[in-house]
Amino acid sequence: MSDDPKTLVSTEWLAKHLKDPDLRILDASWYLPDAKRDPKAEYDAAHIPGARFFDIDDISDARSDLPHMAPPVEKFMSRMRAMGVGDGHQVVVYDGAGILSAPRVWWVFRLMGHENVAVLDGGLPKWQAEGRAVEDMPPVVKDRHLTVRFQNQLVRDVTQVSQASKLGDAQIVDARSAPRFRGEAPEPREGLRAGHIPGSRNVPYGTLLNEDNTLKSPEDTRAVFEAAGVDLGAPLITTCGSGITAAVLALALERIGVDAWSLYDGSWAEWGMFPTVPVATGDA
Repeated sequence: MSDDPKTLVSTEWLAKHLKDPDLRILDASWYLPDAKRDPKAEYDAAHIPGARFFDIDDISDARSDLPHMAPPVEKFMSRMRAMGVGDGHQVVVYDGAGILSAPRVWWVFRLMGHENVAVLDGGLPKWQAEGRAVEDMPPVVKDRHLTVRFQNQLVRDVTQVSQASKLGDAQIVDARSAPRFRGEAPEPREGLRAGHIPGSRNVPYGTLLNEDNTLKSPEDTRAVFEAAGVDLGAPLITTCGSGITAAVLALALERIGVDAWSLYDGSWAEWGMFPTVPVATGDA
């Protein structure tokens, strides 16, 4: 793979740059409750040297009833300052699954106008499988100011997605599993209807990953989207269960040079709860 400090970097790249003074590494591990994993406890036990823990559920919009919505600008700025992440830094985000939640934090940084941020391909599992160093010590943190330029075009709300679904002026791509998309499997969150946003296509995020949970090559990535009936020339809106794996799709699109995408932050946690928006079932 070719390393790109704005999308995806290899474990080799990170090992080579580990001592760079302006590198900031973030552990953005997050799991659904049924995984029965505690990402903070795992971070405390072993993390890539110098990594800080980015708590996706905490660094979010506390005013919203929806899970881990993008944080308000002021909150993001203050949390990043306290974590010592700021202007002039190259950020690398990883997670403990390989590629699952790290792209969400990549998207949050992009949303805030910070472009020098990449996901670690294969994450902590690949890093550890290669016998690379981990530590259990917290990093030494110095405050650093982070300038935010909010990028409205990278996020969509339920009204905008509803309009896209009706008018067909943007293609909606759902990262959930095929049974959930078709409405055949129950949602992990209680109280949500089953099915998908009318007119959307289904690209389960796992179909974009290799067996070792690294991102597929650009050629294979393009083929996966096209096989699902996604028009890569159209404006795209990615969605999933709660806005986490939708970012895997966004990262994959950015990686293949498709930049007319946005992410539906509320995703199915919002759409599936709203009684006034329609739900489709079955295949796309």
